[in-house]
Amino acid sequence: MGRASAAVGGGGARRWLSWLGLCFWAAGAAAARGTDNSEVLPDSIPSAPGTLPHFIEEPDDAYIIKSNPIALRCKARPAMQIFFKCNGEWVHQNEHVSEESLDESSGLKVREVFINVTRQQVEDFHGPEDYWCQCVAWSHLGTSKSRKASVRIAYLRKNFEQDPQGREVPIEGMIVLHCRPPEGVPAAEVEWLKNEEPIDSEQDENIDTRADHNLIIRQARLSDSGNYTCMAANIVAKRRSLSATVVVYVNGGWSSWTEWSACNVRCGRGWQKRSRTCTNPAPLNGGAFCEGMSVQKITCTSLCPVDGSWEVWSEWSVCSPDCEHLRIRECSAPPPRNGGKFCEGLSQESENCTDGLCTLDKKPLHEIKPQSIENASDIALYSGLGAAVVAIAVLVIGVTLYRRSQSDYGVDVIDSSALTGNSLLLNSAMQPDLTVSRTYSGPICLQDPLDKELMTESSLFNPLSDIKVKVQSSFMVSLGVSERAEYHGKNHSGTFPHGNNRSFSTMHPRNKTPYIQNLSSLPTRTELRTTGVFGHLGGRLVMPNTGVSLLIPHGAIPEENSWEIYMSINQGEPSLQSDGSEVLLSPEVTCGPPDIIVTTPFALTIPHCADVSSEHWNIHLKKRTQQGKWEEVMSVEDESTSCYCLLDPFACHVLLDSFGTYALTGEPITDCAVKQLKVAVFGCMSCNSLDYNLRVYCVDNTPCAFQEVVSDERHQGGQLLEEPKLLHFKGNTFSLQISVLDIPPFLWRIKPFTACQEVPFSRVWCSNRQPLHCAFSLERYTPTTTQLSCKICIRQLKGHEQILQVQTSILESERETITFFAQEESSFPAQTGPKAFKIPYSIRQRICATFDTPNAKGKDWQMLAQKNSINRNLSYFATQSSPSAVILNLWEARHQHDGDLDSLACALEEIGRTHTKLSNITESQLDEADFNYSRQNGL
Repeated sequence: MGRASAAVGGGGARRWLSWLGLCFWAAGAAAARGTDNSEVLPDSIPSAPGTLPHFIEEPDDAYIIKSNPIALRCKARPAMQIFFKCNGEWVHQNEHVSEESLDESSGLKVREVFINVTRQQVEDFHGPEDYWCQCVAWSHLGTSKSRKASVRIAYLRKNFEQDPQGREVPIEGMIVLHCRPPEGVPAAEVEWLKNEEPIDSEQDENIDTRADHNLIIRQARLSDSGNYTCMAANIVAKRRSLSATVVVYVNGGWSSWTEWSACNVRCGRGWQKRSRTCTNPAPLNGGAFCEGMSVQKITCTSLCPVDGSWEVWSEWSVCSPDCEHLRIRECSAPPPRNGGKFCEGLSQESENCTDGLCTLDKKPLHEIKPQSIENASDIALYSGLGAAVVAIAVLVIGVTLYRRSQSDYGVDVIDSSALTGNSLLLNSAMQPDLTVSRTYSGPICLQDPLDKELMTESSLFNPLSDIKVKVQSSFMVSLGVSERAEYHGKNHSGTFPHGNNRSFSTMHPRNKTPYIQNLSSLPTRTELRTTGVFGHLGGRLVMPNTGVSLLIPHGAIPEENSWEIYMSINQGEPSLQSDGSEVLLSPEVTCGPPDIIVTTPFALTIPHCADVSSEHWNIHLKKRTQQGKWEEVMSVEDESTSCYCLLDPFACHVLLDSFGTYALTGEPITDCAVKQLKVAVFGCMSCNSLDYNLRVYCVDNTPCAFQEVVSDERHQGGQLLEEPKLLHFKGNTFSLQISVLDIPPFLWRIKPFTACQEVPFSRVWCSNRQPLHCAFSLERYTPTTTQLSCKICIRQLKGHEQILQVQTSILESERETITFFAQEESSFPAQTGPKAFKIPYSIRQRICATFDTPNAKGKDWQMLAQKNSINRNLSYFATQSSPSAVILNLWEARHQHDGDLDSLACALEEIGRTHTKLSNITESQLDEADFNYSRQNGL
């Protein structure tokens, strides 16, 4: 209905016509609804001047929450009537609640109307726009309409359209967390929480939360790390997004290099180093560690101070007029250099040349007249010349007579000492020391095994004609002659012939100097097998440097019997073929003879390479049958009374009743199962002196596997360049990468396509087949380069990484020796009797007598086992005649290298059965055998 316009004309007529029109409209509206129209008619005509209705309050937009109706209201003045119109239709009069009042200031009538809108009304409406209502107010001059108020059903869905995602950002980087709240009416407001605390962006200029509900951190700080949550809320409900974890990390940065250290040697060739730390800044929150070297080394040469030394004194000078003569010496043998000390003492000496009798005719020399002196000098000169002539004549006559007397006997036979003193036999410019062997240095690979230099030294033997010389055999050996060189003359064998020609009868090839001295000191690789004869007292059989040992307890062999027991390790292709994912974790160890039976379980120690964890590995002990097949004896975690397995980090100790061939296998349960690999790098110069070969090995972390590598390298002339390291190799099917890094530029270069090599996972995971190695070929630009510095990086993709730092000299004389193995009882692989055991026998008997007896307080062998970290499969010990003895045998096997009796004594003291430490037992308490043994072992 349009708004009516007031008629123009007389005021009373206009008001009357308007009033009639309103009455007719109201009557029509009432008739249409079938109601009496008396209610819609105003009671009286306002006395104030006529105006159109003015709305004091108009209906507001409203939201229906759940099923609660909402109220819309209107207030207008002057208003004779107000009705609501919703969606273009009039609301029934009965649904209106009307109130009327008088405005005291203007005297106009004020009317206020309410209606309720239900959820059902809104849901039943279907139109192009939202459900709406507006008010229409009447006065005697016409009508006025209010604004349209929309009514909507409020809701908020549960799921966010976009949850914020976690981020890892570097410090000072930008962080943007996106959040799109759930759909809702009215639209949800968004608030951000950090660690459940609201974020106030107005107080932190670095944070902005106004951009389309997103959270923006302009420059990330360490304090910005945390869990962020997006909160959405409207009048219906609140919703929480998934939390997003933000990590602000710091990549490590190198500090400045320190100053170069002083040369590590006072004089000669050494090295100096400088270092830096990854602390500028230090890596935080998973930031990357610094790349590059933390330590640099360079060679240095310090000039050695040389102290001066005196030359020999010169001859005395002629006698001076003062009756003195002089002699001098110089500090030049050698002269002082590089800050060395000057010679101590006098550089000249003088003394009286007449023994104090400096007189002539019993007068002092200064009183003798010149003429007398001249006469005396002439007499002395002539007398001296005459004496010299007589002496020479006598010497010539004597030599002539001597040679005539020897003509009937030929020539003298002289020894080698004559060679060094007779200038007629040897050139005076060449006088070698005939009793000292000469050594030569040269390339490692010789093209000609004969020492050509020695073959050309014919000047050493050039005798005069008719002279026979015997030369010491030691000198001939030093020249490489296998037999004593003899030259046959006409009179005597074994002498030089007449003339200057000579020839050697036999010449050895030149012996090559061992390339790597520490490798040459190792024994030649033989079959890994050892034997020993054992009796009733038992003993221990050890395979040196392999980690494999066998402990035969006291009483395991019957009295008055002795058995030869052997132990060997399979070095060839393993006979145990793994099935599926099963992996061989140890060497195959054989002990025998297999047909003998022991009365007490013996202890066999086998090394393994697994990173022990029951969550990731299922480890089994297997035995080879006589038919060559392998069968499972037990799982390490099983309960069994036939044998016992105690798994330590690097070895497994097994208590067995029968000999045979045993090995450990592992079945990985998860991808986190880890094999421990030993990685090492060896170097070897090739025949071309400019080439240098690096060989990188990755073998199972068992001593015997690495010993096999060392033995092979010894035969190839290899040298260990860096101490081996452990690499944890995961069973996650990712391959292994081996690369050479930080090759010094302009000094070395690596040949093409060899800087990085990748090894498949299966090849590494089953590396017990053959030692795994990769070879790299390097070449130096000039022969003057004698130092090699680089890094070998061995890493598993998405796994562990190790860096081997190579710092070596190409010159053999300057190489550092790196020890491969400690000398592990290598001189005594078989020990018998009491000396093979750490616990003296008498003390062992007392412990067994004490703990084998049941105790009401539980202080028995079970407590002894618990205190020695044996908490599993105790039923095995219960079946033994002496459980305590078997527990002590297991202790002996575990502590064969340290013999930590203090730990055993502490365990006994904790139980409360003994209060005396084994290491402090007096000598009077032990029998003779135990006394000797304890003295040998420092007890």
